[in-house]
Amino acid sequence: MKALIADDEENIRFVLKSLVQDLGFQIVEAADGAQALDALRSQHFDLAVLDIKMPEADGITVLHEAREIDPTLVVVIVTAFGTDEQAMEAIREGAYDYFVKPFEIEDVRITIRRAMEKKRLTDRIRDLEAQVSRQRTFHEIVGSSQVMQDVFEMMQRVVDNDVPVLIAGESGTGKELVARAIHARGPRRDNPMVRLNCAAIPESLLESELFGHERGSFTGAVSARPGKFELASGGTLFLDEIGDMPLALQAKILRAVQEREIQRVGGRFPISIDARLITASNRDLAEEVAAKRFREDLYFRINVIAIELPPLRKRVSDIPLLLDFFIDQHSRRLGKPIRGLSREALDLFLQYEWPGNVRELENALQRAIVMARGPRIEIADLPSVMIGGEPARDEASSARTLDLDPSLPMPEQVERVVEVAERRLIAEVLEQTTGRQEAADRLGISRKSLHNKMLKYGMMGKE
Repeated sequence: MKALIADDEENIRFVLKSLVQDLGFQIVEAADGAQALDALRSQHFDLAVLDIKMPEADGITVLHEAREIDPTLVVVIVTAFGTDEQAMEAIREGAYDYFVKPFEIEDVRITIRRAMEKKRLTDRIRDLEAQVSRQRTFHEIVGSSQVMQDVFEMMQRVVDNDVPVLIAGESGTGKELVARAIHARGPRRDNPMVRLNCAAIPESLLESELFGHERGSFTGAVSARPGKFELASGGTLFLDEIGDMPLALQAKILRAVQEREIQRVGGRFPISIDARLITASNRDLAEEVAAKRFREDLYFRINVIAIELPPLRKRVSDIPLLLDFFIDQHSRRLGKPIRGLSREALDLFLQYEWPGNVRELENALQRAIVMARGPRIEIADLPSVMIGGEPARDEASSARTLDLDPSLPMPEQVERVVEVAERRLIAEVLEQTTGRQEAADRLGISRKSLHNKMLKYGMMGKE
C-alpha cells in the first residue's frame, strides 16, 4: 500500500513517515498543499495524512480534490489544538478521522489501522457486489439460476470468436437478446448488427432481402439494392427463425457461409462478404433435419456452437430478479413509482406456467404497472389469464407457492425461491434416475449433499 504524508513541518513528516512505514506502507512526502495535489494527480494512494494548515493549498482544499480524484482514498487529517471546527469540516468533506497536535503515537497508529480496516471491508463489499452483478446479468440478460449461469459461461466463451452460433429456445426466451449481447461484447461491436426474421418475409422476397438485387432483376426492382449480408459487412448478421427458411434458399445460405461470398439476384459477379453469422430457431433443427425439412450440411455449418435457452418454467428462481429488473425499467419509463408486488401477486407470478416465457412476463408486468393504483402491484392489476390460470399439478411445480413477505429484503425472498427451485430440480432428477448416486452425479453434488438436501426438504423415500 502507498501513503501520502503532507505537512509543512519536517519533524512532523519524519515522525508520521516512520509510524506509517511500520504499518506496511510505501511513503511519498509533500511539504505543502501544491506538492500534495501534484502527487495525488499523478499516483494512486491508499491513504493520505494531511495537515490542515499548509502553504499553497490547505488540507481542506487538498481533501476536496483528493475525494474527486479517488472517492475510495482514506484521508486522515492532522490539526492543531483549538481548530476542532476545521477538523469537523474535514469529516463532513469525507475525511475518516482526525488527530490533534501534539499527538500520541499510539493514537495515530490505532486511527490509521481502523481506517485501513474500514477500507478493506468497503473494497471487499464493492468487489462482492460487482461479482454478484456479473453473475446475475450478461449485457442486460438477467438470471442467477444455474441454467442461466451455464448460458452466460457459453456466451463468454464465444464472444471473441467468429465461429457461427446457433441459439435454440422457445419463443420469448430471449434469443435475440443473446445475439445482441454476443455482438456487443465481441470485436465487431463497432460495426452494424443486422437482423432478419426469416419467418416474417414472404418466400418470394427473402432471397432479395438476404443477397440484394440488381436493377431490373425482377418487376419492381427499379434500382440496385444491397442485401443483409452486405449491410452486415464487418459486423454480425442475425438470422432469426432460420428453421422457417425454404430448402431452396438454404443451399444458397450454405454457399455464402462456406465461400464467404454472395451473388445478388440478377447479378453477374460474386461479392465478398465479411459478417459473423448468428442464427436462432424455436424449432428443433435436428428433428427438422431428420424430417428432411432442413439441410443437414447447413445445420452442421451453423451449429458450430449451440446455446440452448431454457424456458422460464425451468428457471423459476430467476422470476423475482426479472420482476425487479423490469419494475425498475418500466416504472421509470411509464412514470409510475412502483416499489414491488404484494405477496399474493408474487405468488401468482411464481405459479403461472409462462408459455410465452420472459416476453410474456415482461408484457404482463407492464400491464400491471399501468393498472396499479398504488405503489405495489396487486392481484387485481394482473392479466386475467394469470388469475384464472391453473398451476401445474405435479408435486414439484406445486412447491413453487411460497409464503413470501414483501417487507423482507429482496435477498431473503430470492433465497426462498431458490430453495423451491432446488427442491423441484431434485424431485425431477430423482424421477429420471434409478438411485441417489446417479441422481447426485446428475446434479453435480456428492451423495451426502443430496441426502442432506432431501432431509431438509422432507423428500426421503420420494425416489
